[in-house]
Amino acid sequence: MASVVAFVSQKGGVGKSTLARALAREAAAGGLRVKVADLDTQQGTSVDWHRLRLGAGIEPVVSVEAFATAAQALAVADAYDILIIDGPARTSQGTLEIAKAASLVVQPTGASLDDLRPAVREFHALAKAGLPVDRLTFALNRIGTDAEEAEARAYLQEAGYSVLTGCLVERPAYRRAQNSGHAVTETRYSALNARADALIQSLIDRVTDHG
Repeated sequence: MASVVAFVSQKGGVGKSTLARALAREAAAGGLRVKVADLDTQQGTSVDWHRLRLGAGIEPVVSVEAFATAAQALAVADAYDILIIDGPARTSQGTLEIAKAASLVVQPTGASLDDLRPAVREFHALAKAGLPVDRLTFALNRIGTDAEEAEARAYLQEAGYSVLTGCLVERPAYRRAQNSGHAVTETRYSALNARADALIQSLIDRVTDHG
C-alpha cells in the first residue's frame, strides 16, 4: 500500500502545489514510484507544471494526473510507493475527506498571522473530527528572515502541532524554476536548492515514519 501524503489548505496560493511537486521530484529521483494527484480541477496547477516539465524533457519524469475526488485518486494508490494529493482550496468537509485517507497531512503556511490563524483553525477542525495530531504537520513557506521563521514555528508548536524542519524562503528563483517545469529543489542556485532540499528531506523522513 502506498504512503499517502496530502497537502491541504483552505487558502489558495500558500504552497501546496509547490511542495507536492518538490516531494514528487525528490521521491522519483530516489527511485520510488510516485504519483501526484491534482484534485484542484479548476486550477490544475500541478497538471500544467507537468506538461511544462515533459515538454522541456526534464528528468526525472514525474507522474501527475488530475482527479475529481480523493476516492478516485486513492483507487490507483496501490500502483505507487507514494501517492501525493495536491488538494484544492475548498470547504473543510472536502479537506476532511482527503485527510482521513492520508498517512500524513501537510499544511503549508506563511508567517503572517493572517496565514497562521486560519491554518491552525483548520488543523484544530481536523483534530476535532478525529484525525490523530501526529499525522498533521506544517511546512513554512515564503519566509523572509530567520526571526520570522522562528516566530512562526513557535506559534504553530504552541498550538500543538509539529512543523517540518527548514522552510522555503521568499525568492523569485523558486517561482522562475517552477515556471520552466522545474521543482524548487532544481533552481539555478545551489544555496536555494539546499534550503529546499532540507525541507523536503524533513518531509520524506516524516513520510517514512508514517508510511
